[in-house]
Order: sequence, then C-alpha cells, then structure tokens
Amino acid sequence: MSNGFELTVLLPASPEEIYTDWLDSEGHAALTGSPAQVDGRVGGTFSAWDGYITGVTLELEPSQRIVQAWRTTGFPEGAPDSRLEIQLKPVGGGTRLTLIHSDMPPDQEDSYRQGWEDFYFSPMREYFET
Repeated sequence: MSNGFELTVLLPASPEEIYTDWLDSEGHAALTGSPAQVDGRVGGTFSAWDGYITGVTLELEPSQRIVQAWRTTGFPEGAPDSRLEIQLKPVGGGTRLTLIHSDMPPDQEDSYRQGWEDFYFSPMREYFET
C-alpha cells in the first residue's frame, strides 16, 4: 500500500446499518456528529465535516464494501485524491469494519490515522451503542 494504512474496528451494528448510514446525508451526519452531504451512488459526490472532507464514490457492493476517492482541504495543492476502502464483515453482535486508506500525501498518514479514530470510529461507537 502506498502512503497509507489499514484500521479495523468492531461496531455494534449490522453491515447494512453502517453501509446505509455511510452513504446517506442524514445517516453520515448522525454517525459523526457533523453535517454531511452524500449522494450515495457510484459517481456521487460527498462532503463531510463542513467541507473539510470531499470526494466521489467509485465502487459499491451493498452492505459489504465502499470505495471512494477521498481528500481533505489539508492535502497539498495539486495532490491527487487518496483512495478509501471500507469493508464490512458481520461478526457476533455486530460488524468488523476494515478501513484501508491509501495514496495519501507523503507524511500525512499519522494525522489521518488518528483522525479516523477521533472523528469517525469513536462517535460511531457512541451512535450505535445508544
């Protein structure tokens, strides 16, 4: 994997719930606690965290996999989009979400790795536990 990382988290929700919420404006906002605009189709655009994150959905396998071109306003000028892949696997009592984030600008992996935990996984755990 070039300039990237892989993270895994267990969430107390079904793959269908996570998939549906990730690809829906209201659902995505509920997952993160921040407004989002999501066109949940292949070729559809999305933005989250007040436009800090933007991109395009590239591939979908319902309730199993989401692939997106992904970037933030923190990417250097002229840098290409990174690639985000979300894999959803049912496990006892919930879902194992594997996030593969690759093709990132050099030297930015650590900040985004922590950002996924702080701004996605932690609020998602809270959302699905309530």
